[in-house]
Amino acid sequence: MITYLNQFLGENFLIILSRIIFALFLSGLVGFEREIHNHSAGFRTHILVGIGSCLMMLLSLYGFEDILNKYENSVNVRFDPSRIPSYVVSGIGFLGAGTIIVYGGTIRGLTTAASIWAVAGIGLVVGAGMYGTAVLTTLVILLSLSLLNNFEKVFTITKKRSINMIEIVALPELKISSVITTLESHNIKINNIEIINVESDLRNIFISIGHHYDNIDRNMLLESITNIEHIKNVSSY
Repeated sequence: MITYLNQFLGENFLIILSRIIFALFLSGLVGFEREIHNHSAGFRTHILVGIGSCLMMLLSLYGFEDILNKYENSVNVRFDPSRIPSYVVSGIGFLGAGTIIVYGGTIRGLTTAASIWAVAGIGLVVGAGMYGTAVLTTLVILLSLSLLNNFEKVFTITKKRSINMIEIVALPELKISSVITTLESHNIKINNIEIINVESDLRNIFISIGHHYDNIDRNMLLESITNIEHIKNVSSY
């Protein structure tokens, strides 16, 4: 029974098990940080990417041992453990691209896409048995995501923000003239207005203003626009 079990699991099963669990833990840490900040790719996504890439690395290292032993003296059979991981590194970019959202003039999800790509690298490193490197990389990623995020918030608060685009999500019943009147009441010159139908009952309105307005009360302006009837959401950048 034990012999049969060993044949079924393979002689490297304990190594494989430990590395998959380790990849689960490290990729889960990064995914948890994304999850608590309500990003599109969170805990489960990062775990799946980390374990999956670790599995590909383990396959590359241990999956072809029987074939290599069988053709040990053959010049036509060569061992290249980097071949499968190279496809993982290039292919994971498509998954990361799926987390990038282009919403009007705003692009979101770049950091999450980068974290997915980094977690794939962590999984490959763990699969290769480089535990110290994997732990160090995970710590650097977590520190980058948390500390730099706080730094960006402080920098954004202290930096004087300007406005050159206003994005409105509204119902079709909205009268554009009411928005124009509100902007003119704040002495804002309108450069261009673009309307895009998103769904049957919603549309996006992008209003480009003539130049940057550094001295404007951003909150008061957005609140004034929000109070207009049939407007669902307002943002500026």
